[in-house]
Amino acid sequence: MKVTAQKNEKVANMIFGSIYPLYWNRLEKNGRTKEEFHQVLEWLTGFNVDKLQSLIQEKVTFREFFDKAKMHPNAEKIKGVVCGYRIEEIEDEFEIYKKCRQMEKLIDELAKGRKMEKILRS
Repeated sequence: MKVTAQKNEKVANMIFGSIYPLYWNRLEKNGRTKEEFHQVLEWLTGFNVDKLQSLIQEKVTFREFFDKAKMHPNAEKIKGVVCGYRIEEIEDEFEIYKKCRQMEKLIDELAKGRKMEKILRS
């Protein structure tokens, strides 16, 4: 599937804090811990638990979230399909959408029980 400017804008304007509990619920149902969840988010974005909570309270959008993030240099190694989109084929102009899908791919891998060292591209 191809990303459109409209799709990118829709995701960019979503509130991170409204999606965060959905990610956590999925992981919790699959027996993962909040510490593992936060470890993955911190690896990808550089945000520790306190900063994540602050961003949630500020009701930042995904655009603001990723603008403030210090993405891990190995984030480019996150490949595969999420929701029908092949991450490595998402065009650079749709950077926010791509980063969002990278984060979702890591969460998917964590939910499916993949080992942390593989998730974190060590």
